[in-house]
This record gives sequence, C-alpha cells and structure tokens, in this order.
Amino acid sequence: MKKDWTHLLERMSDRLAPSMAKDHPNLPVIKEEGCYYYGLNGEKYLDFTSGIATTNVGHRHPKVVQAVKDGADSLSHGPSGVIIYETILRLADRLAEKLPGNLDCFFFGNSGAEAVEGAIKLAKHVTKRPYIVSFIGGFHGRSMGALSVTSSKSKYRQFLHPSGSYQIPYARIEDCPEGVAPVEYVTAKLEKDMEQLFDHQVTPEEVAAVIVEPVLGEGGYIVPPKEWLQKLRELCNEKGILLIFDEVQTGFGRTGEWFAAQTFGVIPDIMAIAKGIANGLPLSATVASKELMQQWPLGSHATTFGGNPIACEAANAVIDVMEEEDLLGNSKKQGDHARALLNRMKEKHPAIGRVRSIGLMIGIEIVDPVTGEPNSEGLFEILDLALEKGVLFYFGGNKTEIIRMIPPLSVSKEQIDEGLRMFEEALIEYEKKHSQVTLV
Repeated sequence: MKKDWTHLLERMSDRLAPSMAKDHPNLPVIKEEGCYYYGLNGEKYLDFTSGIATTNVGHRHPKVVQAVKDGADSLSHGPSGVIIYETILRLADRLAEKLPGNLDCFFFGNSGAEAVEGAIKLAKHVTKRPYIVSFIGGFHGRSMGALSVTSSKSKYRQFLHPSGSYQIPYARIEDCPEGVAPVEYVTAKLEKDMEQLFDHQVTPEEVAAVIVEPVLGEGGYIVPPKEWLQKLRELCNEKGILLIFDEVQTGFGRTGEWFAAQTFGVIPDIMAIAKGIANGLPLSATVASKELMQQWPLGSHATTFGGNPIACEAANAVIDVMEEEDLLGNSKKQGDHARALLNRMKEKHPAIGRVRSIGLMIGIEIVDPVTGEPNSEGLFEILDLALEKGVLFYFGGNKTEIIRMIPPLSVSKEQIDEGLRMFEEALIEYEKKHSQVTLV
C-alpha cells in the first residue's frame, strides 16, 4: 500500500517552528543506511550531505548501531559529575590520542553551539578579558554566545543584537590583485586587518581569543592557505591572545586528517568539536590542555545531558570504524576524485564557478553564466533537479551561492561517479530550460 504523509506535511508549519521546519528540501524519509536515504514508497536517494557533515562513517553503521544498543542495555543517562562511567573516560583517552599537541582535556556537551559557548567562556575566564574576535562569514552557532561570533548571514543576528565581539575579513585568495602572490596577499592583509582592529576598535589586552573555522563552512567552503592560519597563530602568540579552532564541521576526517588543525599544521589553544563525533547522536566537546582547563573552577560551567553514556558509546565505535576502514585515506582519495570530476564538468558548464575542496568537504559555486555573479535562484533549481534524479546536496555561502557536497567518508568511487552523473544531468536540464549556453 502506498504511504502518504500529505496530511502530516500540511500541518508541519503549525507544529514545527518555521525557523527550521522550512529548510530545504524537507525530504520525507523513513530509513537511512550507508550513503542512502529511503523515501516513503521505496525511493532511494544518494546522500551527499551526511546530515550536514555528521554521519561521517555512514548512516546507521552496524558497529555504531550495536554500540548504541549495548549502551542502552546498561546506562542511558549520566549526568557526568554526579556519577562517572567508563565510556566517557575511554572516549576522552582516545580523543586525546587523536587531537594535535597538548589538547587533552574535555568538557563534553551536546551540540556544536554548546562546544563554542564553552570555548568562549573558558577563554574569557582564563584571560579575564571581555572580547572575542571572529571572521566575517564564519558560522559558530545560533545560541547567544555563539551567535555573537557568527556572521555568515545577517538574518541570524537580526533583532538579537549580540555583543562582545569584533569581526575581520576571512582569507579570500580570489580577491588577490593580479601580479601579487596570493599567499603573501592574504597573510599581509590579515596582519593589516588585525593592526587596524587594534588601532581603532579594541586593544589586544581586551581580547580573550580569536575564533576561526580553519575551513569556512556555511560561509562558502573557503579553504585558506596554511600560511594564513600559521600567521594567525603567530599574531595571537604575539598579543597573548588565545586561538580557538571551531572544528565542528571540519573534524573527524572531513579534511582528510582527524582534524583540520593537523591538515594545516596549526595547533590552537582551544577547540570546539561536534557533528561527526558520534555519527548523529547529540555529543560535542570543548577541548583544551589540562593546564588551561584546570583554571575553570568547579561550577563555572556544567551540563545535565552532556557526555551522555550512549552517545559516548557511539563515539568510541566511530573511532573504531574510522581506524578499521581507513576513512581518513578514503576521504582524501574520494575527495581528490570528486574534485577532478567537478573541474572537468566546470569546463563544460558555465553555471559552475569555483570548485573549492579539501578532503570530502566540497563546495560547488553556482553562478550566472553570463555575468558570473552568484546565482542563488539557479542553485535551488539545480538542487531540486538533482534530487528528482536521486541525489541530495545541501546549500551554503554568504549569498547562498555554494552547493555543499559532504558525503559520508565511507563513500565509494562508484557512488561519487553516480552522484556526480546525476548532478551533471540536472545541470544539463537546467541549462536547456533556460537556454543559457551551448554545451561543448
């Protein structure tokens, strides 16, 4: 019998807050497995979103599912601090081995925004300074503290007036003037922007930390040169300012290493991690050295649900799977393959602007073929056409100009080929409909 959720979908806007419920595309599904979602009546969709960079080892990986079942049989709730349990301690030990430098002490929460909130609170408490510097286009969450450093879209901050932060430009190689070395340009500009900030708006002695996404996420999958992040580390050291990496989206193999800090060779003082940590279960962590974290006294930060024992079981299983299946290697391999296919596709389809990628964090810019300007309307049309053909992507970018391709790290070459074939078919259909180009 054919299933019909029409009556439920019609009532969705009455029962679910439209701030989230009207996201794109609101695809009705009843099951997930591996790299696929399954619809109401057997439809099969290749998922190139990973639940927005979360199910890194694939949907419902059997080892993670079994860990959740086993965990539920023994302990379903903490709270850590009132009781203590082996799974949270084992996870902390294992994460300490994977993280760079001396990042070895953890405050476990539930979400990326909580991890960022914790990082900001820790930095302010340790330094006794009131302000945070972040980057234009960055996304760090929507709770009030995290929102104060978020600027990927102005609508997130509308009417909320978050305070206590200053923003400077992110690295943008494409803005480099002709005849100037790009790496030199962005590093020199960073130095100048910081100097102007400290000369005219806030003194460095008032700044607790600089927070940065090592790869800009929602802001457009912008990959900075490693030298830019290294210069940022150097400037923070000079001014006695802590450096926070928001690795909520880049962590757990997304860039081809456990964390982007290792990809770029830069060690922050504090890190916020979440998303891929437990493959879809609510879990996150604010991470710092023991020396830094010990300055956060009893009761200054706490949680009821953070570090849930079942979520910790899932996270331990995620680490097992990533090691056993060499998902870091697969992230690099399949990311390189996808980028090569997309660059070849770009030569035939003027609707594709820049292709930005590192590992399996891939951004496909959609532009007007005539003007070269960002084309948000065309992007959503292409997304819908691709979904009709059976592949799900997501959107991003400050002007909603980027299609995000973030498949599970377990994705195969054949699945990359299949998904990008459907994507190209959608592009061709879009171009024919609008009669914009003559295909090569």
